[in-house]
Amino acid sequence: MTNSIPSLYGSLVFTDRVMRDKLPKDMYKALRKTIDNNTHLELDVANSVAVAMKEWAVENGATHYTHWFQPMTGFTAEKHDSFISPTGNGEVIMDFSGKELVKGEPDASSFPSGGLRATFEARGYTAWDPTSPAFIKDKTLYIPTAFCSYSGEALDKKTPLLRSMEALNREAIKVLKILKNTSVSSVSTTVGPEQEYFLVDKDLYKKRKDLIFCGRTLFGAPAPKGQEMEDHYFGALKPRVSEYMHDLDEELWRLGIPAKTKHNEVAPAQHELAPVFDTANVAADHNQLTMEVMKKVADRHNLVCLLHEKPFEGINGSGKHNNWSMITNTGVNLLDPGKTPAENTQFLVFLAAVIQAVDDYADLMRISVASPGNDHRLGANEAPPAIVSIFLGDELTAVLKSIENDTYFDQSPAIQMETGAHVLPHFIKDTTDRNRTSPFAFTGNKFEFRMLGSSLSVSGPNTVLNTAVAESLSQFAERLSAVPEGHLDHEVHELIKDTIKAHKKVIFNGNGYTDEWVEEAEKRGLFNLRSTPEALKEFVSSKNIQLFTKHAIYTKGEIESRYEILLENYSKTLHIEAKTLLEMMTKDLLPSLLTYEEQVAEAGAKKKAFSASISTIREEELLDKLTSLYEQISKHSEELGAMVATAEGMEDSLASAEYYQSQILPKMDEVRICADEAESLIPDDLLPYPTYSQLLFSI
Repeated sequence: MTNSIPSLYGSLVFTDRVMRDKLPKDMYKALRKTIDNNTHLELDVANSVAVAMKEWAVENGATHYTHWFQPMTGFTAEKHDSFISPTGNGEVIMDFSGKELVKGEPDASSFPSGGLRATFEARGYTAWDPTSPAFIKDKTLYIPTAFCSYSGEALDKKTPLLRSMEALNREAIKVLKILKNTSVSSVSTTVGPEQEYFLVDKDLYKKRKDLIFCGRTLFGAPAPKGQEMEDHYFGALKPRVSEYMHDLDEELWRLGIPAKTKHNEVAPAQHELAPVFDTANVAADHNQLTMEVMKKVADRHNLVCLLHEKPFEGINGSGKHNNWSMITNTGVNLLDPGKTPAENTQFLVFLAAVIQAVDDYADLMRISVASPGNDHRLGANEAPPAIVSIFLGDELTAVLKSIENDTYFDQSPAIQMETGAHVLPHFIKDTTDRNRTSPFAFTGNKFEFRMLGSSLSVSGPNTVLNTAVAESLSQFAERLSAVPEGHLDHEVHELIKDTIKAHKKVIFNGNGYTDEWVEEAEKRGLFNLRSTPEALKEFVSSKNIQLFTKHAIYTKGEIESRYEILLENYSKTLHIEAKTLLEMMTKDLLPSLLTYEEQVAEAGAKKKAFSASISTIREEELLDKLTSLYEQISKHSEELGAMVATAEGMEDSLASAEYYQSQILPKMDEVRICADEAESLIPDDLLPYPTYSQLLFSI
């Protein structure tokens, strides 16, 4: 297997090597120009690429093609067309044109548009993204595309991401030229999204309506053992999990996805996969594809892959760490401090731009990760708080402090790590520790945005991050462009110093989980947007609308449409959860509880019948407890049902979302508390669904 990995990797991808082999030289050069320089693709080039792509796809067993895109559902979408074209004599040929490659026409009215499109306005377009390679999956050629309406509005997550990448590239080049770095012609943002997930047995999964409809358990008594022994993290892989991960790696490698790291995560049944970095739009495509393949491979192993942020109460949920940086076409990482960061002016300028961006648009960063599932996770022990701050570490913080105070920074000598065991090899200690509680942490040569939920598309958060940094760089370029010759070094120093003074409040290297930090953050004036409805209100603020429209990322209408879609999605998600919980109480738990009540009553009656002197106090106390829980669950469920009916009649999307968050969620929690207590008393064989013990420890 090891020797075949290079030939396996990317074998189902229309790679640069395949393009070079299949295309005429002039067409290959024209396509490379489009990809490398973001220039317009001519139709004759598209026709040539289409022929080559079709031939390659058919050679690899493909019979259909699809324009693969990312609508605002949070999932991907695809419509499959065959390559066959009738010849008129009862026969067909395999045909694929440049027009079919570059443009598709899915029904735009059937996807979320937030009011951008009326139901009768059905036409929409998918447009080929030539910077993200096509691939073959399930005998179909997949062509990554953007998705827009008939009137040009972006109806997907990729189009704004591509716009933000162009905006950052444009502003970064301006700053680099001012800094006399004229060798760079383009700057790309790179992303490496770490993906956490749970694996559960498929047969058990099928018995839980909440997992099927909601992706998470809506109630469940904790197992006797959770994660308190800290024995699962990085533990030896169980054979069934190892086989799954092995097959998953192979599937991803065939699709050109550089899956690199795999291991057990903290919670039982929880695992992680991490890829190598790629450009932001390719990384976004790859992550969407990774989530699809994870589920497909799990099914083959009679498993189910859960990507919900909080599938189980009482143990860690799942996130997606978004490792982000900026790379020049000359191969330089603009966030690499080098050996002497205090003397690396280019690095310090771009670092300052990121610090300003995060401080100015912390609300947007929080909004970009807002979802009903992530609300259960943020602020818990395994996830960063809802307060956005930056961790820089001791060395960089000291560098910035010296700039702010105009003092000399004394570079500490490299320290050799001492382990106390002479047999172990010596190595140089890193200049700073890591902070796992920080939402946005510098980790050597990149920033790790750790607030993303595991099911989230990385397109939205990276669109926000790219745009916010582009705005900082735009302001920097405007300030530095008028500096007289010979004064640049001084003005750059003053720019960095002023930025630090103005935005140092967002830098925090301490423990983000403490109450003291919440109080301190409030004093600093930092946002603490605890829930999705609370966060989304900031999305349509004039400051944020101005940012996106200035850099042509979204129109005002596109922003307002996404605001409506996110609010509606929040309410719909909680509506489904509430209805599922009510059904499981009525059809599953309460009948089991009643059956157990009858058994306990019968046991007490038999005792009395056998001998009047035998105590039945235990049965009587248990029966009272079960009866009380039955009544409480019934009462809370009835109240929850009435609340759901009220919510169904609400027309205002914000009012509806706030009602679900402030009224229905707490009532669901009340039902859950009673249900969990009842479940802990009922024998497992009376329950029609698997318990936490079975779900988390059955593989």
